[in-house]
Amino acid sequence: MNRVNDQTSLPRPIHELPDELISQIAAGEVVERPASVVRELVDNALDAGATQVTVRLLAGGVRLIAVEDDGCGIAREQLPLALRRHATSKIASLADLESVATMGFRGEALAAIASVSETALLSRTPDQASAFLLDARSGELRPAARATGTTVEVKELFFSTPARRKFLKSDATELAHCIEAVRRHALARPDVGFAVWHEGRLVQQWRATCTPGEAPDPAALARRMADVLGEEFIAQSLPVEYRAGPLIITGRAGLPSASRSRADQQYSYVNGRFVRDKVLQHAARAAYEDVLHGQRQPVYVLYLQIAPERVDVNVHPTKIEVRFRDSREVHQAALRALEAVLAAPRAQALATAPAAAPAEKYKPNRPPTPEWRAQAALNLRETWGHKVADLQALWGAPAAPAPVPVQPAGRPRPEAPHAAVEAAQASAPADEPVWPLGRAVAQIRGVYILAENAQGLVIVDMHAAHERIVYERLKAQLDGTQRIASQPLLIPATFAATPEEVATAETHLEALAQLGLDVAPFSSRTLAVRAVPTQLAQGDAVELARSVLAELGTHEASTMVERARNEILGTMACHGAVRAHRQLTLAEMNALLRQMETTERSDQCNHGRPTWRQLSMKELDALFLRGR
Repeated sequence: MNRVNDQTSLPRPIHELPDELISQIAAGEVVERPASVVRELVDNALDAGATQVTVRLLAGGVRLIAVEDDGCGIAREQLPLALRRHATSKIASLADLESVATMGFRGEALAAIASVSETALLSRTPDQASAFLLDARSGELRPAARATGTTVEVKELFFSTPARRKFLKSDATELAHCIEAVRRHALARPDVGFAVWHEGRLVQQWRATCTPGEAPDPAALARRMADVLGEEFIAQSLPVEYRAGPLIITGRAGLPSASRSRADQQYSYVNGRFVRDKVLQHAARAAYEDVLHGQRQPVYVLYLQIAPERVDVNVHPTKIEVRFRDSREVHQAALRALEAVLAAPRAQALATAPAAAPAEKYKPNRPPTPEWRAQAALNLRETWGHKVADLQALWGAPAAPAPVPVQPAGRPRPEAPHAAVEAAQASAPADEPVWPLGRAVAQIRGVYILAENAQGLVIVDMHAAHERIVYERLKAQLDGTQRIASQPLLIPATFAATPEEVATAETHLEALAQLGLDVAPFSSRTLAVRAVPTQLAQGDAVELARSVLAELGTHEASTMVERARNEILGTMACHGAVRAHRQLTLAEMNALLRQMETTERSDQCNHGRPTWRQLSMKELDALFLRGR
C-alpha cells in the first residue's frame, strides 16, 4: 500500500470548520454562476417593495454585479447583521416558514455571496439623513450619498475560489443567463420596472405596465409578456383562466403551431415565484400530447395561485423547486386548464375576424350540408375487437339514406359541380350565418380542399382533418370506464422481471386490465403475459408489457390508461379517415369543413400536424404584386 493511502486511511480527529469555510461551502449550493447572484439580489429587491430594479454588469457579471432598487432600504444598525448567516427579516418561526410568501427567507444569500466575492452594501431608509456604505471584507461602515433604497455591489465573483471560476463560460454566455434571470422576474411582476446594463450599455429594459403594488390584471400581464417575449407570442397564444377550488391558474398557452424545438419558453410560477416543477411540466406535456408533432416543445406562461401553507418552498437551496401538499390536485388543475384552452377550434375566431372586403358583408351560398356518419357496423360499445378497416366512414346527405358513391381517383363525376352549387343556392336561406372556414370551391389532387371565407383562402388537408374528427368521436363514444378489448395469447409470453416490475404488476392489476393486458407473476422473478390489446396482437408482447410497467411505475395509473387508450384510438382513426386521392363532391367538402368548425382540437391531426391554413387577401395580393 502506498504512502498516500496510508495517510488517508488513518483516523482523523473531529473538529469544527471555520466560519469562512462554512460560508464558502454554502455558497457552492446557492451561487452557481453570476445569474444565481442576480436572482438572489433581485429577490431581495422585490421583497423590499421596489418599483424599479436596475442591474449593472461587467464581463457578464464576473467582474461586477450591481443591483439597485428603490425599496424600503436597510437601517444603519442592521447593515452588518444583513451579511450574517441565517439572518433575515422575513421569517421568525416555523409557522412563518410554512406559510412564507416572500421571495427570499433563508438568510443565506448575502452571506454566501460575500464569502466568494468582494461585496459592498449601500442603503438608506426614508427616515435617515444619509445612506451608509458597508464593506463586507473590512466591516467598515461610513456615510455615503444615495436616495432611499439599496445597492448591492458584487465584484470579482469567485476570486477566493479560483477553481469555481474556471467552470464559468464565456462572458456572452454568462450575460445571457443573467438576462434570463431578470426576464423570469419581469414576467411575474408587471408592476415593477426592470433594466439591465452591460459594460455601460442598456441591453434590456421593461417598463412597469400597471400601478406598483396592485394585483396585475390580465391586460397588464399581456403587455408585459409582449414586452418580454415579443408580440408574436401574444398573437400565437391563448389566455388561460381556470379556477379549481383553492387553485387559480392564469397566463397564456401557446398554440401548437407556435411550438419550438427547445423548451426555452416554458415559464411556470407558483405565487409569483419561478419554479421548475415536475408536476406542472408533466401536466403541460400531457395537455399538448395530442396536438404537437414529433418532439416539438410547447410555449406557455402559467401563474399558479395557491395558499402558501399548501406548498413547501423550502426543498432546494436555490428555491427553484417546490413541493405541493396535494400534487394530484395541482396536476389535474393545470391539465384541465390547458386542455380547455387547446380544445376550442381556432376556426371559430375567424367568424369575428375583420373581413377582406368590409364594404360588403361576406355571405357564402350554402350547398346542401350532409352529415358525416359512420358505418352502421361501427358500434364501439358492443364490438371493440373489430377490424380497423371497418372504421371507414361514408358521406351521406340527410335526405338520401344511401351513401354517396365514390369515384376512382382521376375520373370526372357525371354531374358538373357547379350545377349542384346552383341548385343549392336557390334553396339557401337568406339569413345563413357566416361560416368560419367558408365554402369549398375545389379539390387539388385528392389531397387538399380549397375554401373561400371572409378573410381569403383556406387550404385544408382533408385526411388530416377527418382523422382528427374520427379520433375525437371515438374518444367521446368510448366511456372512460370501458376496457380495451384484449386477445388471449395461445402461448403465454414469459420474461425475467425485476423486483420493481413484479411489484408494479401486482399493484396495478386493474389498470393493466383496462389497457387490455393480462400480466401476472409466473414465479418470484418471472412475469407471464397472457393477453394483449386486440389492435396490438401482432406486436412484441414482452416489450409492450415492459413499456407499460415502466410507465405505470413512473406515472399515475389513470394517466397511463388514458394515454394508452388514446394511442390505440389514434391508430384506429388514422385508418378510418378518408384517404388521400379520393375525389369528394362539394357537398362532402363542405360537410367536412362544418365538422372541423365544431370538433375539438381540429386545428391539428392526431400526430400534431396542422389541418388547415389561412391565406388572407393581403397575402394573396402580395403573391401577384397587386397594388405595387
